[in-house]
Amino acid sequence: QVQVLESGGGSVQAGGSLRLSCSVPGNLFSLRALAWYRQAPGKQRELVARIGTDHVTRYTDSVKGRFTITRDNAKTTAYLQMNSQKHEDTADYLCNLGTKVSDGKIVTGDYWGQGTKVNVTF
Repeated sequence: QVQVLESGGGSVQAGGSLRLSCSVPGNLFSLRALAWYRQAPGKQRELVARIGTDHVTRYTDSVKGRFTITRDNAKTTAYLQMNSQKHEDTADYLCNLGTKVSDGKIVTGDYWGQGTKVNVTF
């Protein structure tokens, strides 16, 4: 069974920074894309950032220039560095292994973590 383990969430003031980690022990990590999603109360889940096996990245417009997704295959861990945070970044952040994006269509992978909460205060 593939485990996806997020960490790093917490509370931060607007303008501050947090770094989320997503650990996926095992051999599958290096073979799949990794994506971060978020879901705020009363809102739909949205794809925040994705990094492919080729390290090509993509971001939703609202986080471009502020968030950076990276991966370390040796540590089977991906990271989401969140800078200049805004109150609207408040959400549960979930890590997904295997997300594909093709012709604008997002297909989530089979493996999800439990999520980590991020709260950005004014």
